[in-house]
Formats: sequence, C-alpha cells, structure tokens
Amino acid sequence: MFSFQNTEYLIGLTVLVPLVLLFFFVLRWKRNVRRKMGDEELVNKLTQGYSSTYFRLKFFVLLAVVALCILAAANLRTPKAGSSGNKSGVDVMVALDVSNSMLAQDIKPNRLERSKQVLNKIIEKLDNNRMGLVVFAGQAFLQMPLTADLGSAKMFVANAAPSAVPVQGTVIGDALKLCNASLDTKEKKYKTILLITDGEGHDEKLEAAINDISEFGVVVHTIGIGSPEGSPIFDPVSNDYRKDNEGNTVITRLNEKELQLIATKTGGQYILFSNADEVAAKIMAQLSTMEKKQIDSGEQRSYNAFFQWFLLVALLLLLIEIIIPERKMKWFSAK
Repeated sequence: MFSFQNTEYLIGLTVLVPLVLLFFFVLRWKRNVRRKMGDEELVNKLTQGYSSTYFRLKFFVLLAVVALCILAAANLRTPKAGSSGNKSGVDVMVALDVSNSMLAQDIKPNRLERSKQVLNKIIEKLDNNRMGLVVFAGQAFLQMPLTADLGSAKMFVANAAPSAVPVQGTVIGDALKLCNASLDTKEKKYKTILLITDGEGHDEKLEAAINDISEFGVVVHTIGIGSPEGSPIFDPVSNDYRKDNEGNTVITRLNEKELQLIATKTGGQYILFSNADEVAAKIMAQLSTMEKKQIDSGEQRSYNAFFQWFLLVALLLLLIEIIIPERKMKWFSAK
C-alpha cells in the first residue's frame, strides 16, 4: 500500500496555483505590449522567430519539476514484505527479590547473581514479547515498565541490588500487586508474572494479592532460588555472616511451599533453580503455550522509498527545459 512519509510537505503543491495564475497574467501582459507597439504586421515580422508554444512548454515543464520535487520531499513509499511494527507476543512482568537473604551463597556465587543469570537467559529468548521489572524487599518498586527494548531490560537487571530498596524484608504480595498494576487490567489473557525469590518470610498481604491477580487472569510462574536446608547470609560490608541480636548466625531457607502455592492458585508453574539454561527453557516453554496478542515491538517498519525516481524525472525535465529554445527551430515550425 502506497503512502507518503512526510504528508505535511504535500501542502507545497498549492504553490502551483499562484504560479499558473502568474503565468497567464504574463501572457496577457505580453499580448497587451504587442498591441501597444503599433502596426501588428510589423510586430509579427520583428518577432517571427519567437515561439509562444515553446514559451508555454518551458513553463509547464518547470511547473512539473516543482511538483516532482515536492512529491520527492513527501517521500512516497510502500512497506517491505514481512516488515511490521507490530508482532505477536505476551506481556511479562518480572518480580525480582533483592532482599539481603538473596546474598546467601548456598547457590554460588549467591542467589541474587544466579537470579540475574536466569533473567538474562530468559531475556535472550523473549523475542517478540514485552517485559517489565519490579524489584522488591521490604518494599516494591517499579524499575522498568513494560517495553520491547530488551537491551534496556538487561541493563536494569544488571543494576538490581539490595541497595535499590531501602527497607529490608520480603513483601511478595506488594510485588505481585505492583506487577499486576503494570499490566493491562482490561485484558484477562496475554500476560504473566515471573516471581524470582527465595520466598523467605511470611507476607500477610500475599493471599489477597493472589486473589486479585487470579481475578485479572494473570498467570504467575515462580522460580525458587536457594536450598531448603538454608545458608548463612554473607555481608560484603562487614565481610562476615549476618548475625541476629543475640549474636547467632542468621540462616535463610528457601520457602518452596509458599512459591508452589502461588503458582498453583494462579495456574502457573513452580520451578526450583537448577541451572540458568534449564530454568529459562522451562519458562519459555510455558510462555509459548500462551495466547498471543499484537503488541508494538518498538521496531521501525521498513519501507521501499520512491523519492529518488521523482528526483530523477525532475532532473531530466530540467535538462529538457534548458534545451528547449524560445525561438522557432528551422526543421520544425511552431507558432
């Protein structure tokens, strides 16, 4: 389908109207001048080499050159085959736990770094899907709204750290609510949440959040990071393991039961971290079964442009206009 890229330039075609009016004004003026010069037969003899036909032809050729240049600036184009600014996919909101417990080293180098590794693997496979990111600990914050710019997604994931959330804790319910609010609440499909956490701690708001999410048709897949046996939390600031008020080493354990419950109630899948590639493959397998919608991929549509052809014809006509004389040619008599 043909379309103009710069339609605002087409208004320039209106300049042709005053040019045509000016041309006819000049023709009238020239006729009046001829009459005022005196004897018509003498005037005809003196101007017998002049061709009014060529004069008119030169003007209309120049008029066509102006019109073609304006059309070239407007850039007539057609979309390339297979090129589209919209693609089929789903919306994926990620809730990433950045609480201090995610610094536990039962999964080397620590739970948080492994979570980032999983996320990067998933991002590499998302293709036409959109992604957003929420980080949480004692509070939940939207780090990145839904976007098809997966390069930016990797940057936000790389910067996720416990320092991003000033209040410590594990408010999974708040994180899920914020993810849900970031999705299109008018749709009851095409959307999912990936919850990546060790699930430690009890969140009183979690049950209400799960019910709200289920009502809006959001599927939650949970990824458990850590071990049920638990591990001490290494503090890079003190270069030692965290201790409670009584001086005992704090042990953080993976809460699989809670993560399984969230996945089950929302129609999702619970996945225990084993290795990044395996977890990413399982998540992508789940996303591939979901119904897709047309989403803006963020890519510019590719077009076949035709402005150069307009310019080429304009250049040829300009050369022709230069060649056309205003005097009659001997081998062709033009009045």
